[in-house]
Amino acid sequence: MTAISAHRSIFSRLVLWAIAVSTVVVLLLWLMTYASIERSTVAAQKRAVDVDLAGLVDIYASGGEQELARRINDRLAFVPGDGNRPHYLLVRAGGAHIAGDLQSWPALNARLSERGEVALPGGRSAIARATQLDEDLRLLVARERGDDASLLHAVTLVFLGGGAALIAAVGLLGRYAARRLARRIGRINAAFREPNVQLLDTLTVWPGDADEIGELASRSAAALARLRRLVDAHREMSDQIAHEIRTPLMHLDNRILKVLRTEPNEMVAIGLVEARADIRRIVDMLESLLDIATSEARRGETLGLREVDLSEMVQRLGELYSDSAEESGHRFECEVEQGVTIRGEESQLTRLVTNLLDNAFKYVPAGSAVRLSLRAGPVLTVSDDGPGIPAEERELIFQRFRRGAGQRPERQGSGLGLALARAIAERHGLTIKLADAGVGACFVIRREKA
Repeated sequence: MTAISAHRSIFSRLVLWAIAVSTVVVLLLWLMTYASIERSTVAAQKRAVDVDLAGLVDIYASGGEQELARRINDRLAFVPGDGNRPHYLLVRAGGAHIAGDLQSWPALNARLSERGEVALPGGRSAIARATQLDEDLRLLVARERGDDASLLHAVTLVFLGGGAALIAAVGLLGRYAARRLARRIGRINAAFREPNVQLLDTLTVWPGDADEIGELASRSAAALARLRRLVDAHREMSDQIAHEIRTPLMHLDNRILKVLRTEPNEMVAIGLVEARADIRRIVDMLESLLDIATSEARRGETLGLREVDLSEMVQRLGELYSDSAEESGHRFECEVEQGVTIRGEESQLTRLVTNLLDNAFKYVPAGSAVRLSLRAGPVLTVSDDGPGIPAEERELIFQRFRRGAGQRPERQGSGLGLALARAIAERHGLTIKLADAGVGACFVIRREKA
């Protein structure tokens, strides 16, 4: 099994989700805090303007216009420490300027004591309120929002710095937790890939790991151990049954052989030879069935697989079958690309190739060609220019005890050779199919698509 890439890992996605949620939470908190401070400072400015305006109205009521103008000049001379500098404008109804640092009346109705935000020279803004002192006199009081912007800027910086630190901490802690969980899940996956004793021991749940994954590991270890016991018991029983059947058959064969050495008459000798052939077929069929069962049971299991030089193995088989082809009158061609390897059991892979070659030499008439080729992939091909197999039978012939309809009776085998070839191929993560070759049969073995 290939390692899961980071972008497909559920743990990586959980970490990314945690970072995304943290980022959204920080932004929402910043927006809420910013809006709250904004509302509070505006309300404070409005209250300050109202208080200042009320005080000046009292001064006018008690001291008159000149006293009001003097007090306005006094307040303009004082610069407050919070930066929220006040501004004033005292004008007559016709617009004549009396006092204050503002030169033009804003769009505020003094008779209605309107309040609003006004623009100051230099692009600054202020909260202002106007009032009508009498029929010929209007007063405007405004206050800058000097330090309010600085406060909001400082709050923004605090949230940016704190938020970045929080998101980084969430990412680091999430990555640490995700890697730890990934290692524990990886041990479970490794145990399922190769359920041997050493890997099952790694699923031992330590006190600190007694959580949901710990329970999953514990149950997985128990299930794999139980499965392994069942497979071992099945294999042992199959071996015993095979032994109990094979042994008396071989004893019977030896007895027949002893009788043949006594030179019985011709008819008896022919019958005994046929009996020995039947015994041999039964033993071969029994061994093939056991091999199929073993290969199917170990499909996907990598335990016991070794690196096999497939090129060297196929080249060696090609040389052996070249001699057989000369004796049988076939043309044999072998083409092997060097350096092709595979993880597998060499004895099983050898049987896979020899089964296909034996079938080809058995069913292809003398004088026909049999070809064996290997190229990178690996892609192993065994083809011939014999009678071929009808399209409707190309999948059925891989079933047990299934024989091609066009096979000659004297050439029929047990019907297990191709079933065994498919079982061995699948045991090694390969597929075997009968390709459409036009003439003859063409078996193609290649690696399964991921």
